[in-house]
Amino acid sequence: MTTTLTSDLRDRAFRWIADDPDDDSRVELQNILARAMGGEAGAADELADRMAGPLEFGTAGLRGPVRAGPNGMNVAVVTRTTAGVAAWLTAQGHSGGVVVVGRDARHGSEAFAKAAAEVLTAAGFAVKALPGPLPTPVLAFAVLELGAVAGIQITASHNPPADNGYKLYDATGGQIVPPSDGQIERAIEAAPPAISVPREPGAEVLGDELRDAYLAKVALLPRGPERGVRVAATALHGVGAETLRAAFERAGFTDLHVVAEQATPDPDFPTVAFPNPEEPGATDLLLALASEIDADLAIALDPDADRCALGVRERDGSWRMLRGDETGVLLGWHVLSTVDKTDTDDPLVATTIVSSSMLGEVAKESGARYAETLTGFKWLVRAGEGLVFAYEEALGLCVNPGFVRDKDGISAAVLAAGLAASLRAAGRGPLDVLDELAVKHGVHVTDQVSLRVTDLSVRERLMAGLRAAPPASLGGTGVTMEDLLPDADVLRLTGEGLRVVIRPSGTEPKLKAYLQIKEPVTGDLAEARAAADERLATLRTDIESRLV
Repeated sequence: MTTTLTSDLRDRAFRWIADDPDDDSRVELQNILARAMGGEAGAADELADRMAGPLEFGTAGLRGPVRAGPNGMNVAVVTRTTAGVAAWLTAQGHSGGVVVVGRDARHGSEAFAKAAAEVLTAAGFAVKALPGPLPTPVLAFAVLELGAVAGIQITASHNPPADNGYKLYDATGGQIVPPSDGQIERAIEAAPPAISVPREPGAEVLGDELRDAYLAKVALLPRGPERGVRVAATALHGVGAETLRAAFERAGFTDLHVVAEQATPDPDFPTVAFPNPEEPGATDLLLALASEIDADLAIALDPDADRCALGVRERDGSWRMLRGDETGVLLGWHVLSTVDKTDTDDPLVATTIVSSSMLGEVAKESGARYAETLTGFKWLVRAGEGLVFAYEEALGLCVNPGFVRDKDGISAAVLAAGLAASLRAAGRGPLDVLDELAVKHGVHVTDQVSLRVTDLSVRERLMAGLRAAPPASLGGTGVTMEDLLPDADVLRLTGEGLRVVIRPSGTEPKLKAYLQIKEPVTGDLAEARAAADERLATLRTDIESRLV
């Protein structure tokens, strides 16, 4: 695509530059504009892309590349966004309340957190800033612990190195849900240019007491007395290593080994192509360390430490990472089998409509309630009273909803270490538990098919086509379709031992299909697994042929 530098595009760029309070961003956009005005190839395209914003403020907040212009993460965008958040909080009757601001260690995070804190201070809020880069769960904890009206974490979680983001929590300690996102977006649109938004220093910088309070609660999570477990862990160049070490120490786990090359925060993430534990190759160093030290468990945090992936040793001695559904069911079973009924007499566990349905069968066996929600932890933590555990297949785990109303990789890691120690003391391991659950409840295998698009209308066309002509069968199995509109743009297709959920991604230009096969175990477990895998492969091929 070749863009012509129109007078409108040029003038919009000039206006943004004039209204940008940050010297570096202003110079950055000026250089691109000058190159475009000089006719340099590609410069007008880049300028048009940067001016195509603003970044959309959704229920996940903001996320985008760190760069100048309205379609990027920069001080001007964060300033206007925070002005909108302040106006929304005031309209909700929260003027003057406490707002906590935290950040990770990505490019721009320190400057963005400073801008957010100064805008809120000038707007009359009592701003409390976390002392340096800390895991997102610590910020979520702080909102409840301090009785705050909101919390802001500057983070792009496990996005590529070029990105940053802005995550907003409301007074419940959870991420915002509709209609709050739309209200905030309109407030941002009504905000003045960034240079005209008042900013004032004066935020209270918290000491270590807040993290200490969080760690004190995390230390109580292990469900048994055993602590004899050797753990290999990685923070993937994010901010989780120090807090993970402290959490393990507080909880009494002394045999922790962290991947040295990935322990220090580094916004360039030099040893991984994509800093997400789910991505191929991201945990290679972790699994090599686990094998080298003869670990009992491997743990990978994502860069802001709100997600947790577990690695286990196979029967042949090799190591692999568990899928998100395997980890979720394993820890859900552990929580339900050890829950204190005197404290929670009617426990609830929850997962999303795209995660494995096995947790529901585990809950039924335990006499617990079970709920499925739309995707996203903003819905999971609102699943109902008595929530003791929630997970999503993308490595999100909430094992501590009493003090963190969001996914929490640090707490999940501590709970998993406790489980591994208990199993080790009994001469067992995580795979033994997963095998037993499969025999009881059937083999549940899951997979995902993603279609990346450059034109979002392709997603709409495919969804409309499926609605107009639902398939009668998938993978050789007859299916019926349920349309979740108007609550969500989701199609759910079910048949004998089969489930497919199709939806447009809320954060990426993708159409996603989540696949599940359930195969009963009537004889040999390995044979049932092989049959389930064969059905899943057939189903995957069928779905891939339809998403074109």
